[in-house]
Amino acid sequence: MSEATNNKPATIRCAIYTRKSHEEGLQQEFNSLDSQRDAAENYIASQSQEGWVALPNRYDDGGYSGSNLKRPAMARLLADIEAGEIDCVVVYKVDRLSRSLLDFSRIMGTFDEQNVSFVSVTQHFNTTHSMGRLTLNILLSFAQFEREIIGERIRDKIAGQRRRGKWAGGIPVLGYDVDRTGPSPKLVINPDEAVHVRRIFAMYLEMQSLLPVVEELERLRWFNKSWRTRSGKARGGYLFDKSSVHSLLTNPLYNGRIKHKEETFKGEHQAIVDRKVFDAVQTLLRSNNRGKGKRIANKYDALLRGLLVCPQCQKAMVHNVARRDSRVYRYYTCQTAIKRGYKNCNFPTLPAAEMEEAVVDHIRCIASDAELRRDVLQQSQAQSESELEGLAAQERSLIARLTRCQEEIERMATDSSTTSVATDRLATLHEQIAQVERTLATVRSDAESLREQHFSELDINAAFADFDNVWKALTTTEQIQVLNLLVERVQFDAEDSTIAITLHPSGIKSLTQTMNPEPDSNKATR
Repeated sequence: MSEATNNKPATIRCAIYTRKSHEEGLQQEFNSLDSQRDAAENYIASQSQEGWVALPNRYDDGGYSGSNLKRPAMARLLADIEAGEIDCVVVYKVDRLSRSLLDFSRIMGTFDEQNVSFVSVTQHFNTTHSMGRLTLNILLSFAQFEREIIGERIRDKIAGQRRRGKWAGGIPVLGYDVDRTGPSPKLVINPDEAVHVRRIFAMYLEMQSLLPVVEELERLRWFNKSWRTRSGKARGGYLFDKSSVHSLLTNPLYNGRIKHKEETFKGEHQAIVDRKVFDAVQTLLRSNNRGKGKRIANKYDALLRGLLVCPQCQKAMVHNVARRDSRVYRYYTCQTAIKRGYKNCNFPTLPAAEMEEAVVDHIRCIASDAELRRDVLQQSQAQSESELEGLAAQERSLIARLTRCQEEIERMATDSSTTSVATDRLATLHEQIAQVERTLATVRSDAESLREQHFSELDINAAFADFDNVWKALTTTEQIQVLNLLVERVQFDAEDSTIAITLHPSGIKSLTQTMNPEPDSNKATR
């Protein structure tokens, strides 16, 4: 803030912050961010006699939620405030800055430390006055309190419904439809699907193993539950695999019970499977799983575990062993063949030792040929760029989906609706938000890791320097770690007996450090 001179008020440098939760409409010539800025500029102009001046820098966060502070324009705004370049922050509405009371308190703490005031144009207060600060705190406290109360009310209502045996929403299951004609949604038996459910339980008791059941369901062309969302999108209808059959067989809904956390309660819906049959299936499942819980990770030192891909169905090839005449034979088998039978993928098993040696020989060739190393560099860099573009597109899609869910929740919270239909929908939305946020965090972490793993021809050369001698000196566990750093995918062509290897771009930099560790600084100075 410049000092007042010649009876002129001191100049107050005003930064305008704008935000829009989703990207829809941002491509328009005059969008929501422009509208917010226009209103803020008009307000600042009305205060020009007080020395207020709008700074030219734009702090626009288009497509970012207000539920957290991970926003690029917000980061720049806070950095400029700490640099002493801003005296006042102007927004169209308080929630443009943040929807979280905790985050807002942190922001206001930064403002106070830097002696920066805050103004909301449409809510008619600014923190240069004590009354404005009081109004702001009351407004935010009640908004946060209302959201928390609504959330608690929803969670309590869902828990109460399940304890009373009522269906509280979620993904529909095979054998039941949802009747929404009454005051609360109810599960009603779908007669045709119920026949399939009972038959699947009977199949398992007859065959006593999941894989034969999966193969029989494949032969019969029986599919999992299919349904349509409220927006009309088709969901489900997939072929069964071992996991989905296991989920069906262990679902207490079929026994007429509702599960809440670790407890089950008698449901108001009709059971599809007899209690004796259900209990017999659970006993058999436990018996078949006995001893499988404590597996030793990579017990037989499979170098290509998680790397070898079936060229026929693009699923992972799993390491297996067979014992014959006191000898152990290692091989890789397609995951589809294991889960759904060889009818669904008849790609032959591959001898483990030969495949592993072929992959290592391929890497040795790269290590000894400069031209091949340059090819690796070009291919890896192109792959990194492609992966970053894909992650960016995925991030935009997730943010848009998250925003739609949050906006729907906010609209429902404003309506203060607590009907059963509203409770069901809110529960689904909260589950979707949690899942999207987890996926979004993973996508952003992956993108950040890729950006940090920029490498050059020198890195390539260092990664493969003296590979053969170093490889021989490594333990099997260390060899597995090196391959997992370097290799992303291995595919065997059975027709011409060739191997295609895709190297992992982000692993080359790490491999440089693994194969060529820096000397201990203390030892170097001795």
